[in-house]
Amino acid sequence: MDRIYRIQRHFYDLTRKYYLLGRDRLIRELDARPGQSICEIGCGTARNLIKMAERYPNCRYFGIDASAEMLETAEASLRRLGLEDRVRLGLAYAERFEPGETFGEADGFDHIVFSYSLSMIPPWRAALDRAAALLRPGGTLHIVDFGDQRGMPDWFRRLLFAWLGWFHVAHRPGIRTWVEDRAEAAEMEVRARALAGHYAELFRLMRTDGSKR
Repeated sequence: MDRIYRIQRHFYDLTRKYYLLGRDRLIRELDARPGQSICEIGCGTARNLIKMAERYPNCRYFGIDASAEMLETAEASLRRLGLEDRVRLGLAYAERFEPGETFGEADGFDHIVFSYSLSMIPPWRAALDRAAALLRPGGTLHIVDFGDQRGMPDWFRRLLFAWLGWFHVAHRPGIRTWVEDRAEAAEMEVRARALAGHYAELFRLMRTDGSKR
């Protein structure tokens, strides 16, 4: 990850804003309440964490990433905006994330966010399973990532997936199945939405074993 992002991190946000659709919608619909904890898995440059902290100023924020290079950029961005005391960052792998070890947060989180990070995590199922286990009772899992492009022209779909492959990014068709399995097992209350001809898919999963905090 560090090899990939050693150079990219300097212009990552500038280029990604044109095709990572749905990120800001996820943030608008986060519906975070004062005092709640929010953790982004694969936080990258902290772009999303910054926007969340600005929109929901009375929450506690955490972010992990597998790239120390990206976290270096994230830390610089937080310092520049005076948010370094409100957003805590840690180096960790999504599928093995232990918030007690990384942040001293043994009770889990009220909200966990995956924003275009599952398409870059090879063990993405394990990452989702781990995140679901780290939700507090009534907590919510938020996911936005690439869809199957079924509503887009074939040439666009082929070109996009080929281009993403250059950056080790892959559409994960199994995400929707994983989400549907959680709903079928009555483990989570699920809301799913396709964006822009299935260019992207947005999921919101709330644990049903407790009241929302």
